[in-house]
Amino acid sequence: MSAPTYRPLSTAALADELAARCRAARTVPDALRVAVDGADGAQPGVLADAVAERLRAEGTPCARVSLADWLRPASLRLEHGRADEESYRSGWFDLAALEREVLGPLGPGGSGRWLPTLWDAERDRATRAERRTAAPGTVLLVDGPLLLGRGLPFELTVHVHVSEAALLRRTPEGLRWTVPAVLGHEEEVGTDELADVLVRAEHADRPALRTG
Repeated sequence: MSAPTYRPLSTAALADELAARCRAARTVPDALRVAVDGADGAQPGVLADAVAERLRAEGTPCARVSLADWLRPASLRLEHGRADEESYRSGWFDLAALEREVLGPLGPGGSGRWLPTLWDAERDRATRAERRTAAPGTVLLVDGPLLLGRGLPFELTVHVHVSEAALLRRTPEGLRWTVPAVLGHEEEVGTDELADVLVRAEHADRPALRTG
């Protein structure tokens, strides 16, 4: 098997290209559900926001969801301590609620009524957010770690790959313990191979896009 090839490009050009791929994959009136997967230090939310900005600027309806707003209550996710790697992988995020309240309603035959946030981690209580109604052909961008390899229904998946050394440099000290957990999951499920679009972002301002 030949080694993958990558095309370097600017962060702006990357967002432009991903927005174009979203538009190409979108089928009105259905929503397009897109995962932008990556560890905290890979900053998948920054990329998802940039893509959303471009989509909205050219008139494409866009919805944004961050996995950080879909945590389980502290009593559940911290049951085995504040830095338990296995708990982080399997018990921190309420993926069932994400599918029930967002991915399902925006999927084929869904109601189109979706919930933007679920849990306020700082206050450790429900956000009580109001449901929104998606316009026909909405592009939903969901960012966060551990999204791929979980059986979640996305039509397009993007993975932002960053090495362990770079992640440790770019992750806030209090969250560095999550890096081995994320990398372990990515290796176990083969995230790089699962992703429809693979971005290498060893340097945040100089990404490279897999081309083959």
